[in-house]
Amino acid sequence: MVSLKFASSAVAAAAALSIALCAAPPAFATDNTALGETSGELAPASDAAAHRPPATFFTINDVLAKLDRQRGRGPNAVRTAALTPANTATDALPAAKPQPAVGPEPFGLFTFRAPESNLWSKWRGLEADLVKEQAVLAQCREDAAGCPSHAAQFLRLINAVRLKSGRERLNEANRAVNQAIRYMSDFAQHGVPDRWTAPLATFATGKGDCEDYAIAKYIALSEAGFRRDDLRLVLGRDRAIRQDHAVLAARVEGRWLILDSRLSEIVDASGTANFTPMFALDQRGVQLFAAPYARLPLSELEAAPAAADTSDAEWAGSESTGSAGFQLPSLPLWM
Repeated sequence: MVSLKFASSAVAAAAALSIALCAAPPAFATDNTALGETSGELAPASDAAAHRPPATFFTINDVLAKLDRQRGRGPNAVRTAALTPANTATDALPAAKPQPAVGPEPFGLFTFRAPESNLWSKWRGLEADLVKEQAVLAQCREDAAGCPSHAAQFLRLINAVRLKSGRERLNEANRAVNQAIRYMSDFAQHGVPDRWTAPLATFATGKGDCEDYAIAKYIALSEAGFRRDDLRLVLGRDRAIRQDHAVLAARVEGRWLILDSRLSEIVDASGTANFTPMFALDQRGVQLFAAPYARLPLSELEAAPAAADTSDAEWAGSESTGSAGFQLPSLPLWM
């Protein structure tokens, strides 16, 4: 026998599908016009099948509607078991919001704060050196006669960049820095696998590796008035030659452009198919690149590493090859 208590509990548990029940008692049958209500008692199960009354079928929604009519809610009252009243608590997940197919960071990716590591220590050390060099540049602006030659050279570069605008400002910074610095690995120059140098120290020797080029362009553009929110030092992997590499990404009119020590002209970030970005460094600190799963619901959204595999998720230093390069441990995806 199905009781009113059972029908009431079924209301809370039922989903959008209707549940069909058989052999319902008259109290739960719907109106004659809808369900063909029967009368009389059911025959015992042992009786012959011919003496049994015909089975009556109904749905939860039909029962709710009939109860509403009986309680004076009107002849056309309809209640759906699948609907959740506004004043009822539920653990159902909210409707998924579509995610953008392209992220706001260079290469159409997203970034997340990287965990503490030697990379953070190197960046903080570089920031301290940059503060000291800014004081030297300030003194040079006040007293040009007492300015060291390498600092005066960098100031002239900054002024030349400042005279340009838009994309030409980036072209000027890229060409000028590429011409002012001669490539030399950190092993050859400093005897260490990976060392980051502030611009004045780099210009003092006229030598540096890919990170030193990118850092000099970062500061030159910043000093020339380019917004630091639109600049990223990018560490990644050049898959074409299987080497780590560093570039500067700059955003102009919503587009990310790449300033590369190997190229005399800037290129669109979308045209760097062989470059896998791993870390972005800027005034926020060290950020880890991640690619979105744009087609998944928000509840299932996960950040996928921009690197193709685990080996690509490690930074081995400036353009290093083999086991001699400095290697960070593998980084967890979630911060």
